Amino acid sequence: MIRAGAVLRSLRPKQWTKNLLVVAAPLAAGDLGEPGVLGPTVLAFLAFCAASSATYLVNDCADAEADRLHPRKRSRPVAAGELSVRAALAVAAALLLLGLGLAALTRWEFVVLLASYVVLTLAYSLRLKHEPVLDLATVAAGFLMRAVAGGLAAAIPISDWFLMVAGFGSLFIVAGKRYSELHTLGSEGGTRRSLVRYTDTYLRFVWSIAAAVTVAAYCLWAFENAGATGIPWHQLSILPFVVGLLRYAVDVDAGAAAEPEDIVWGDRLLQGIGVVWVVVLSLGVLGV
Repeated sequence: MIRAGAVLRSLRPKQWTKNLLVVAAPLAAGDLGEPGVLGPTVLAFLAFCAASSATYLVNDCADAEADRLHPRKRSRPVAAGELSVRAALAVAAALLLLGLGLAALTRWEFVVLLASYVVLTLAYSLRLKHEPVLDLATVAAGFLMRAVAGGLAAAIPISDWFLMVAGFGSLFIVAGKRYSELHTLGSEGGTRRSLVRYTDTYLRFVWSIAAAVTVAAYCLWAFENAGATGIPWHQLSILPFVVGLLRYAVDVDAGAAAEPEDIVWGDRLLQGIGVVWVVVLSLGVLGV
């Protein structure tokens, strides 16, 4: 018998916040409220929630033995014996079909993107997460795919600067996550063998460069999209964006960013900065 509570925990609903990135492209383009955009964007979000949860279940099955030795991951339902591998894989298959079915209601380009995300994530779960650098690139690519998903689903052109912000911003988050894991658990304490090959100085180098490129690309995007008249909302949005990134970097530097979603849910000041940024950016894209 499959326990609903165990299945729900295995889906990791807290991590669905990552999938809100699908709104980024339509919001940045100022088209989110346009007819024919909001619907496909919502479908893209739901499709990513289903597909990502499917890959989480597969990952938990592949890592069950290693998770039992981890101080936090040992409580995951598969590792704890609350959910069998067979049941977990059955639920994963159903969620994958659901995600692809929802994607098929939008555009074929998004179906291809979602299928590519699933293949890449499964490759990460089974092999790539143990390979230094490749694990960083793979997870960052997953974030980038989310960021462009809304644009593909709703047929919205995507700015090159937007792609750079999304790509290097993702790398900043992933490198910060590994840096925190290394400080919290040590190179031998995690479920990823790639940690053995990393040093804190190398990971600091990666997330520092990624943060610098992210800020530079955002500034270029903001100036490129600035209106000719009125209040320069796009340029003003640079300030809360940079402050939010610096606030997140405090948690990274303290080794507290191993679970980015926990920071998003728990840091009230960061949430406030994020709200200010969204409001200012929205005023810019609406041309107020």
